[in-house]
Amino acid sequence: MHLVVAIAQLLLAAVFAVSGIAKLADRAGSRRSLVEFGLPEPIARPASVLLPLGELAVAGALVLALTAWWGALGALALLAVFTVAVAVNLARGRRPDCHCFGRLTSTPIGWQTVARNLLLMAAAGLVVSRGPHGVLGIGTLVATLPPVARGATITAVGAAIPLALVGWIVFLLWRQQGRLLLRIEALERNRPVAASPAAGLPMGAPAPEFRVKTLAGEERTLAALRAGDRPLLLTFGDPKCGPCTALLPRIARWQQDLGDRLRIVVVSRGSHGANEQKALRHGLSDVVLQDDFEVAELYRVAGTPGAVLVTADGKIGSPVAAGEPAIADLVAYAAAGPGNPVPWPPGQNGRPAPAAGPRAPRSRVGDRVPPVTLTSMDGTRVSLSDSLAGDADTLLIFWNPYCGFCQRMLGDLRAWEASRPADAPRITLISVGSVDANRALGLQAPVLLDEEFAVALQFGAPGTPSAVLVDAHGRIASPIAQGAAAVLELARPREPVAS
Repeated sequence: MHLVVAIAQLLLAAVFAVSGIAKLADRAGSRRSLVEFGLPEPIARPASVLLPLGELAVAGALVLALTAWWGALGALALLAVFTVAVAVNLARGRRPDCHCFGRLTSTPIGWQTVARNLLLMAAAGLVVSRGPHGVLGIGTLVATLPPVARGATITAVGAAIPLALVGWIVFLLWRQQGRLLLRIEALERNRPVAASPAAGLPMGAPAPEFRVKTLAGEERTLAALRAGDRPLLLTFGDPKCGPCTALLPRIARWQQDLGDRLRIVVVSRGSHGANEQKALRHGLSDVVLQDDFEVAELYRVAGTPGAVLVTADGKIGSPVAAGEPAIADLVAYAAAGPGNPVPWPPGQNGRPAPAAGPRAPRSRVGDRVPPVTLTSMDGTRVSLSDSLAGDADTLLIFWNPYCGFCQRMLGDLRAWEASRPADAPRITLISVGSVDANRALGLQAPVLLDEEFAVALQFGAPGTPSAVLVDAHGRIASPIAQGAAAVLELARPREPVAS
């Protein structure tokens, strides 16, 4: 029986020694974990040092003859406190990171954590049940063994310590290497997401319904989140994602400054405590939790931070914006509203994107069409002035297949094409986006690609949809029309402009 008790002592001593050392090596993480478990910050700061020191004291006491029983009693008490804290948080629906062994196993708690602690409590109870005088120190137990067994035990313990140390280092290196490989794989997988404006669900498709919980534990659906006449911006994050954390102060400002025009909701994952702490620290007003990545996967968001716009009528209003600059641009685009459109894709941090190089003077009524070359849908380079040559006026519509306002106008434009009056201007679209996205519009009008929005800016177009009329002589015959109603009005028949 002495041998069984000694094994229990060694097990407990090893567990508490590793736990104490790991916590001291990551005191900041230990403090955060204590706060997530519900300990006030002023108490968590000293507790993050006192707790691991107490665990090391328990580990040391368990191996000495005079203190082994007291060490086991201390281990039992600490394990009981840990178990109660875990159970209370689980009962409240919270799953903070355990951080039981520092950075080695910083994972959300679960009932398996309770089960593990109960097994360790059973081992500590076995040692305590022997009484203060019935527990031998490890050294005393080894000294009572026969010489051969004593030598074998000392050799085994002596070999186990460096082997365990080497194994621990190998394990850490393996985990680090694994994380690097996963990050490289994720970067390779997500690289097209940042580069392709078509990432995500199709524009105009119904936004997928979902159920999430607020930090207060209340259930929310997509329908509840988009209640009202404002568009909804879903921003996807993770409390352990550095770029996500860096973006949170800006999201808080957007929520406060743009709340009357745009609802911005942070859809996060991870522990309740970590998200609650970040929400309080940065002043976030709208945070909901997905269990893992289920909502992000519904919206085809492959990385964090990412964002998707949902229109007021529950449709997909944008491709996925990946990274802080793209999300800032999407916020500016969504908050501008139909009366004040901004270009898409816009420039950095919501400012209108400039043309490459020095900005060309904006064209005015009476000016000739700028001498620019664009790409047709079949990939050939086309001179804009040559494409407009003929005996009829042309309405140049500056377009974006991913623009929610353009999507709303698309049905009217198709109907206009189907019943176009004989004396109405012909239409040419100057559009951003991919060939496939523009072909999917189903329009009869020719489409010329202006990937950087540079040509549109030369005409003075502030965003999409907008349009300008060009007469049969290649001269600009109207000011820029902004918005669907103004563009359609400009498409009506008109008197030819004198040359």
